[in-house]
Amino acid sequence: MPIPADEYPLHQAPYSLAHAATSDRNFYDRCYLNCFDTEGDFLLVSGLGQYPNLGTTDAFVCVRVGDHQHVVRTSDALGPDRMRQEVGPYRLEIVDPLHELHLTCAGDEWGVAVDLHWRGSFPAVDESPHLMRTGAKLTLDAQRFAQVGTWEGWVRVDGTEYPVVPGRHIGTRDRSWGIRPVGEPEPPGRTAAEPDPGHGFHWCYVPLRFDDFGLVFIAQENGDGHRTLNDALRVWPDGRVDSLGFPRYDITYRSGSRIPVAATITAQEPDGTPFVVEIEPRGHVALSAGCGYGPDPQWTHGVWRGRGFTEGSVYDLHDPANFIATQFSMLDHLGRATVNGQVGHGLFEHVCAGRHTPSGFPDAVTMAP
Repeated sequence: MPIPADEYPLHQAPYSLAHAATSDRNFYDRCYLNCFDTEGDFLLVSGLGQYPNLGTTDAFVCVRVGDHQHVVRTSDALGPDRMRQEVGPYRLEIVDPLHELHLTCAGDEWGVAVDLHWRGSFPAVDESPHLMRTGAKLTLDAQRFAQVGTWEGWVRVDGTEYPVVPGRHIGTRDRSWGIRPVGEPEPPGRTAAEPDPGHGFHWCYVPLRFDDFGLVFIAQENGDGHRTLNDALRVWPDGRVDSLGFPRYDITYRSGSRIPVAATITAQEPDGTPFVVEIEPRGHVALSAGCGYGPDPQWTHGVWRGRGFTEGSVYDLHDPANFIATQFSMLDHLGRATVNGQVGHGLFEHVCAGRHTPSGFPDAVTMAP
């Protein structure tokens, strides 16, 4: 039977849109959103994913207040109407494509509820295609667009409600689709028996909002510092996009840790003059503590949890049980940024896992460069 999306001229393959054009079990289509209070009351990260070849869909909202992350997460069977992005108490409505969204989660029973309107400040921009292999196996082949904007509405955590207003609460969002590891883990095969002793993963993802323009920086490097993904874009209100070259990233880490406390991105204007961004990280959400990213011990995107599954959880970020999630996994920081005297805010997402010789981490466990 056709599904509602088949009414629209969106087809990219000779199949109903109920089916992915690839049979790869790891095909996914998901969105990520954050809402940061620039005055420090809370940090929020959220996302929803569909996994057609696994037959599942899931979503989460994570709010950090103080040193605790409060999470509500929900999962279900993927229904026939993929245009309806709704799982359990979570719903994402596309009010005006690429401009305005409405995010709600009726999750008071599990500790977190939200009612938020997103408005993009500048046009969304395509990032470079992202491809990774583990040995010979293709593990990531994805496309993503990014946007910076503002939020309005409210966030409620354990009965305490926080008003959200555009001048104070900013955010970034993206949507990505393609191939990435999802669902139950696959057998590792040869890679488990013959791991790469020098493997490292160094990642910086930095979409920032200023009054007059948006910025999107991306750098992915291996343990030797070889950059395998690079984006440096400035987006103007009329949709013009400037390339800012191949930036250098200088990151200062908290003593005895891999948590950044300052960063400088030195890029180039189209005419070759330096374009320097100074960033001060101001608090973060640990994406592997309840959000389903990386080595999250309790939640993995796409895993079958049964029909109508919803739960809440609270993570103490000082608990030694969360050491890997807070020290060696992806952290989403609120970044306060300065460019030529202008101040902006956005996401400073960073992880330095394994070896990264340029940063002074010679192996997978060293904690201080």
